[in-house]
Amino acid sequence: MTNLILSVAMLTSLALVIGAMVLLRRGQRKQPALMLVLAAVMVANVVIWSIPTNDGQSLLTAEGLR
Repeated sequence: MTNLILSVAMLTSLALVIGAMVLLRRGQRKQPALMLVLAAVMVANVVIWSIPTNDGQSLLTAEGLR
C-alpha cells in the first residue's frame, strides 16, 4: 500500500510540474511557483522515505509500515 502512495505522490509531482509550466507560459507567476515548491516537497518526502538506513532497510520497512 505504501508503494502505491509513493507512486501516486511522484505522479502528482510530475503533474504539478507540467501544470506549472503551462501556467508560466500563460503569464502567471505566483501559482506556478507555489506548485513547483509543492512538487519539490513531495519529491523530497518520497526520497526521505525511500533511502536506506544504516542497516540497509528503508524507513518504510524499518518502521513496520509495509
